[in-house]
Amino acid sequence: MQQAHRPGNLKQSNKTHKSKHRSKRGIAAAVKGKVNLKEYVRRNRHELKRDERRHQAKQIRKNKRDDVLAKKRALGGTRNPPFLVCVVPLNRQLDVQSALAILKTCSEGAIVTQLQSGIMHLGLPNFKQRFSFIAPEIENDFALLDALKIVDTVLFVCSALEPIDDWGEKALALAMAQGMPTPVVVAMDIEGVNPKKRTSEKQNVQKLVSKWLPEEKVMQLDKSSDGLNLLRRIGNQKRNVIHHREKRPYMLAEEVEYVPNEDGQSGTLKLTGYLRGMPLNVNGLVHISGLGDFQMSRIDGHDDPHPINTAKDTKTNSMDSETVKVTILQTADPAKQETLVSENIPDPMDAEQTWPTEEEIEEANKQTKKRVKKVPKGWSDYQAAWIVESDAEDEDGSEVSEGPENDDDFMSCEESNSEQDDEEINDFESVTESVIGPTDEKYDETIDAHEEHEMLKKLAAAREDQQFPDEVDTPHDLPARERFNRYRGLESFRTSSWDPKENLPADYARIFQFENYDRTRKRVFKELEDSLENMYGVYITIHVKNVRQDLWKVFNSANPNTPLSVFGLLPHENKMSVMNVVLKRTGVSEEPIQSKERLIFQVGYRRFIVNPIFSQHTNGSKHKYERFFQPASTCVATFYAPIQFSPSSVLCFKEKKNTNLQLVASGVLLSCNPDRLIIKRIILSGHPYKVHTKSAVIRFMFFSREDVSYFKPCKLRTKYGRTGHIKEPLGTHGHMKCVFDGQLKSQDTVLLNLYKRMFPKWNYENCIVTDRDCKASDMME
Repeated sequence: MQQAHRPGNLKQSNKTHKSKHRSKRGIAAAVKGKVNLKEYVRRNRHELKRDERRHQAKQIRKNKRDDVLAKKRALGGTRNPPFLVCVVPLNRQLDVQSALAILKTCSEGAIVTQLQSGIMHLGLPNFKQRFSFIAPEIENDFALLDALKIVDTVLFVCSALEPIDDWGEKALALAMAQGMPTPVVVAMDIEGVNPKKRTSEKQNVQKLVSKWLPEEKVMQLDKSSDGLNLLRRIGNQKRNVIHHREKRPYMLAEEVEYVPNEDGQSGTLKLTGYLRGMPLNVNGLVHISGLGDFQMSRIDGHDDPHPINTAKDTKTNSMDSETVKVTILQTADPAKQETLVSENIPDPMDAEQTWPTEEEIEEANKQTKKRVKKVPKGWSDYQAAWIVESDAEDEDGSEVSEGPENDDDFMSCEESNSEQDDEEINDFESVTESVIGPTDEKYDETIDAHEEHEMLKKLAAAREDQQFPDEVDTPHDLPARERFNRYRGLESFRTSSWDPKENLPADYARIFQFENYDRTRKRVFKELEDSLENMYGVYITIHVKNVRQDLWKVFNSANPNTPLSVFGLLPHENKMSVMNVVLKRTGVSEEPIQSKERLIFQVGYRRFIVNPIFSQHTNGSKHKYERFFQPASTCVATFYAPIQFSPSSVLCFKEKKNTNLQLVASGVLLSCNPDRLIIKRIILSGHPYKVHTKSAVIRFMFFSREDVSYFKPCKLRTKYGRTGHIKEPLGTHGHMKCVFDGQLKSQDTVLLNLYKRMFPKWNYENCIVTDRDCKASDMME
């Protein structure tokens, strides 16, 4: 077959024809029958004209406006729950009742109802709005936080005569950390100032408040007209959305009644109030702040006890008040009711069962050695078993042997001499007290010397951790392969694989885990929003069953006439899991917080005591363990706690002796994921002994030849950026020959990184507020 001619490199190529628009034939030749997918889809889509686009934008604006009006009208009306306002003074010397007295008398037709629990209901027929005011106890942090969880508006009251003190700053800090409801700031006592200085005094108050609330304008509250302006602003103000409570049903219990059962151990707690948020299911669980999680037996509905009366319907309302109707809305079904079981009961036999071999049994028998105890003569083996080993030894660790009677007499003589010496010392101290005076001793009584010593040690350890992070000295008396047998080396901390199910502790058999936390969270929220039954704003009574009688007596005696906050739990929110929260240190204290230190946490609606471990807040699959939570830093705290769906605010408190609780950190809930890998790193350091080109002899990292051979596969690095590996051990004193990617400097330091996974300790305790103290009580059944 004749071969076709192929043009060479010197063939002339003419320019193509220049044209701005290609012909249809040229386009068809270039496309060759292909159809663009975007063009194909765009043909079927209807192109909106100018009038249609304008109409579409108008509809979007109308829908947004309707949503805003619906949210505004969902509070304070005749068919909705009243505006719930928390009154907080910014100075402990201020009297909140004087501000409430102005609001009571601001309108002639105002309807005021005062309850025994301290709640004041105020109805204004001319506004067609209702308000409820609560005033938590001053100097009680938890009472303030519980009130701010459920209110719609927080009213900060300050005075022109008295500045904001430390309590006011603490109240503002707690409100900002937990999630600020809609704020309103008023200033009192401005009328008592010289008229020429009123404007400047009000500006001074505005400057102080603007540090915390820069967008809030301070209002005046001295006259009845000021009270009307304040109520009008509260009723028409844009609401701040607190997401962790809007996703759940919640209620402020205005009336509380405890009915004991016949057994005398438990009883039924009846809580009455306006239901807010999402619908409440009687088969679910409720959480009462300060008491814990409980089941419900039924939910009753009542007529609104605080209607807005007008002149036309005064008679009808007075007749209806005589006959109060109670309607049973829901009754619990035992088959569908959520259980209070929060832990998984592990089966010790549900695992691989292996019988030990004969060699292992013989080795175990060799390891068991008989312990010899010195006991009085005539004692049996049973009596000798009750002697504690520490009783048979003195403080120095030497054994106390039996001796003759004269030894006992000699000991008694020593005791008598020591007593005489003590009396002489006491006489000497009494003389010195009379000369110097009692001021030093009184000062020393307020200081705990042991606590100061422990604080000094913690500060020194935190400073060392900052200067030399993760560096550990190799022990001389113990082989490094035994001391660090739980650690492993990694090629790369970021990319090396680590199985999250490997070598889990026994406590992981007691917790629950989601296959996908985010997907379960979205499904639970969607099912709650799609529920048909709407109970928002209904005045109901919740019958909480099986409340321990002793627990209720202690709580009620410590918090008399205090409104209770009740939250409905979502599915799975009482099951134990591993919780991860992101924390940021506040500027209150410069003291470092050590991992596994006892702290008080408030996550959303729940408050408890745990000992968390800290880790870095990074995006990788592995997160470095932090020994200390340093000041002005951010980290992730991990601990065992009941499941909670985000978003939720987190507050971290620390117990201080002779002072109140101190807010040391705040943040948000990250996830409930037990598979989070928290890796602790330690660094073993060595120094060059001899350097020759790329090889060097390293010493002081290990002190035996076996340790060098054991850690030979691990990768080495230096502080000046060199990388290498161990080639061979030299001698028997831990010297080793290493090869690097470049020549070492004599002042360089060779480092070996080792890693192990860290797990939190199971020390979860519910936090019960009794008489301003936080006491732990195990409420798990």
